[in-house]
This record gives sequence, structure tokens and C-alpha cells, in this order.
Amino acid sequence: MLQTPAGLVDRRASAFRYLSSVTDAARFDSTYHAPVMVAEILDAFTGAQRVLDGTLGGGGHSLAFLEAGMDVTGIDRDPNAIATARARLAEYEGNGRFRTVLTNYADTDLAPELIGKTFDGILLDLGVSSHQFDDATRGFSFREGAPLDMRMEGSAGGLSAAEWLNSASAEELTHAFKDFGDEPKGGRIAREVIHRRENRSLEVSDDLVGAIRKVLGPRSGAPEFARLFQSVRIAVNDELDGLARALPALRDRLTPGGVLAVIAYHSGEDRLAKHAFREWSSSCICPPKQLQCTCRGRPLGLPLTKKALSATSAETARNTRARSAHLRCWRKAQ
Repeated sequence: MLQTPAGLVDRRASAFRYLSSVTDAARFDSTYHAPVMVAEILDAFTGAQRVLDGTLGGGGHSLAFLEAGMDVTGIDRDPNAIATARARLAEYEGNGRFRTVLTNYADTDLAPELIGKTFDGILLDLGVSSHQFDDATRGFSFREGAPLDMRMEGSAGGLSAAEWLNSASAEELTHAFKDFGDEPKGGRIAREVIHRRENRSLEVSDDLVGAIRKVLGPRSGAPEFARLFQSVRIAVNDELDGLARALPALRDRLTPGGVLAVIAYHSGEDRLAKHAFREWSSSCICPPKQLQCTCRGRPLGLPLTKKALSATSAETARNTRARSAHLRCWRKAQ
């Protein structure tokens, strides 16, 4: 039987009591990353036996799943994340309850290790990990002198942020700054980037910051830089298109009654999950003016979250990066 859309919201308190009775949620943190909304995810995955952690990171969510008795397959496109999680969860890997696959969650159908695999719960915790952001050599931040890299796979990835900024067309740059960075002056920043790269290529964070300040003025600061650096990261890693491809593919890997949970930190990510879950939950997706239904004629499942859940004030006080987290969960029909 499908859980009612309000079910997860109504049971949040029980999940928090469970965590408090074992230990505080901070036990799942590591120097690599602090996982967000652990209690809510555990609640959504109640009864799950096989879980796919689609964004393994430092292994915090996976540790919570393993301690709750679930078997976990963790995937990540970052080799450093895989190595860190394997070292942390070596005991569980040794007894066969934890395994890893180096792949992008958008490309699970291409991974031989995942052929034919289905799961009772699948988690996507989007964005970058704390370690990736804090490591200046990875180039995700706008700290002074940081290289413009931003590739999730590291050096094994495609174009770096510098290479993308120095080769992208005006249209591509404008699209990223406006649509991924919510910047009304994205076109002007794109033209400034092109003007500057004609004289000297952009290589470090200061180069992009300079272009932003030239357009937005000397008073522009961290909020503007964060938005626009994020927009470049999304473009370099094909994050939104990748998520759009991944959602239906991961849905099809769910067992009957299985749950797909998405934690988004960007409005575009959250919008994709929201619209996908809404469409999958509709009994008819035919055009409005079509007289006779020719589509599937039944919902594929139902949302567990009536609207996106946010982290509690207690969690955001402990982990400020949880402030922008929005969780949506959807359960596949039995």
C-alpha cells in the first residue's frame, strides 16, 4: 500500500527520537563531508534492505543506512570520494554489506556492475561535498588564487572550468549565468568574460571574480560570487541535464514500493525533481485537449513529501550548508 503524501512529514519526530536514542546525527559527519537530513532519509527508507547511495561523498549517509541494517551500494564520479568512503566503511565492505562503483549517477545504465540491479531506496544528495569545496586545488570556490577547475571527476573529467570559460560561446555563457546563476546581467558578464579572454585566458578564481565585479560593481561580494561560480560548476559538470536523464532511469531501478529521495541545493535541481515526481504521480499525462486517454492511465507511484522539506533549525545551526537543502521523496507503486 502506498504511503500517504503527508506520511513522511508526520513521522519526522519518530526519526529524530531514533537518532537521539542512538547518538546525535553528527556521528555521521566526517572531515570529508557532513551529510544533511539523515533522520528524514532514514524515515523515508524505513523497511528498505538494499539501498543505492547515488552520491557517496564521504559515506555519511551510507554509514547511517548500514547501521540501520541496510545493504548499500555507493556510487560517485569522484575517485577521491570512493577511496575515502571505502576506508571509512572498510568493515562493512569486508562483510559484503557495502560496495562501491566509480560512475556518475546519470550513467548507471552504463556501469557493468549495476546491470539488472534494483533497490528499495535510492538517494541523490546533489551539489558538492564539503571536502570538494574546501580543497582549494579542486577549484570549486572563489577563494583568492584558486584554479578554475570544478570537475567532479578531478583531472579525469572533461573540460575544466577554465577551459570552458575560455572556449564557450556568448550564448552558452549567458545561459549559464542567467539560468543557472539567476543573474539578470548574465549577458553582460558573458561579454566581459569574452573581452578579457581575448587578451589573456582566465585561469584562476580572481580572473572570474574580476569579470563579475566589472559588471556588478565593486560592492559585489560573496553572495554574487557564490551564485555565479555555482553556475559555472553546473555547466562544466552537465549537472541539470544529467539529473534530468538520471531521474527516470533511477525510478526504473526501484523495487515495487521503493523510494527515491532527492536532496537539492539549487532551484533548478529542485524544480526537476518536483516536476518529475508530479508527472509520475499523475494517472494521465495526455495533452489537455485530447478526448481519449492513450497514455499509461495510472500513476507510477505517489510523493511522500507534499512539498519539499527543509533542514531543521538545529541542523542548520550545526551545519550551515544545510540551509539551502530541500528534500523530496517519491514512492513507486507496489
